[in-house]
Amino acid sequence: MPRKSAPAGTGAAKPENDSKSARTRVRILDAAAHVLSSKGFAGTRLSDVAEHAELQAPAIYYYFGSREELIEEVMYCGIAELRRHVQDALNALPTETSPLDRIMTAVEAHLRHELEISDYATASIRNSGQIPERLRTRQLKEEASYGRMWRRLFDNALADGQIRADLDPRYAQLLVLGALNWAAEWRDPRRDSVDTIVFNAQSLVRHGLCPANTRVRGSHKNHAQRALAAEPPRRGIHERAHRAGDSRR
Repeated sequence: MPRKSAPAGTGAAKPENDSKSARTRVRILDAAAHVLSSKGFAGTRLSDVAEHAELQAPAIYYYFGSREELIEEVMYCGIAELRRHVQDALNALPTETSPLDRIMTAVEAHLRHELEISDYATASIRNSGQIPERLRTRQLKEEASYGRMWRRLFDNALADGQIRADLDPRYAQLLVLGALNWAAEWRDPRRDSVDTIVFNAQSLVRHGLCPANTRVRGSHKNHAQRALAAEPPRRGIHERAHRAGDSRR
């Protein structure tokens, strides 16, 4: 599935009007997010951004005063869009949704936005440690707000008895978010299905957090579970070897 930039009609990169100038500014931001997500902070050149945006490089300076100003905007948009996307997914849930199922929804929304919806999110996650501190003021404020959203999810699940009492909810939350973010580094789009990644992440988080003597089965059914259920069973290595041996007889 091809990667997309900021979702049309939403988010921090949305033009305030539909003028040609506003559309060009968003096109530059989209191109910068794509280049930054693939080449990193050090490797992002305005000439590459201009080529991807189908513009002449000097035209970028009409909209952004410098390369750093452009990159700062992309980094801020990345985490701001991600936070809004996850919050919208949570807001859409029925009020009776259990705290643990709300965490499962957040896991899926985070991964899907990061891996198949937004170059901005990938750029922000991959380059967070490379960007000079002076360019991270707005990004860090958004990250803190996003972290508080996740902390509330974990605190509510702990209060409801859906997280093991021996776990520190803050450490658990940070470890889960770190694992979700790292998927942007190792996922190969040619080989790794987002549905399968979501299913495995939700299973690991659910069974890692739940008390051993409690079987919490949420009503939340995600696309990954349905997709996996529809897959034909895969032959194991021993069955393939057995069939190969039969064919040689």
